[in-house]
Amino acid sequence: MSTDLAALTAELRGFEERILDPAVRADPAQIRALLAPEFTEFGASGRVFDRDAILAALAAEGPRVARQARGFKLRLIAPGAALTTWRVLRDDGVETLRSSVWQQQGDGRWLMVFHQGTLAARDDEGTL
Repeated sequence: MSTDLAALTAELRGFEERILDPAVRADPAQIRALLAPEFTEFGASGRVFDRDAILAALAAEGPRVARQARGFKLRLIAPGAALTTWRVLRDDGVETLRSSVWQQQGDGRWLMVFHQGTLAARDDEGTL
């Protein structure tokens, strides 16, 4: 992996892990700083969220323990666009597959434009 790709992987993984942090999830300003205005999420619940709806949902979550991520991978999908994939073990014991599309803004910042959470099959370790 080239240094630039390794650095981008570390940067985006850090952003994804921040979003899993209960203190960050409870702070709409911190989440807003990571999400593009046109953000969309397809939740594991089957619901679709825009940025305002996900900010409200996260702020209302209540106390949580930090979620554990594993199998993090990054793939460049176009200049200034990256796909991240990984697994998350939620505090309720349910495992989900996660994917996000990140887009580099004109000022160099990376913002999440799309996220999807999908329930993982109990017997599937897959490739993540």
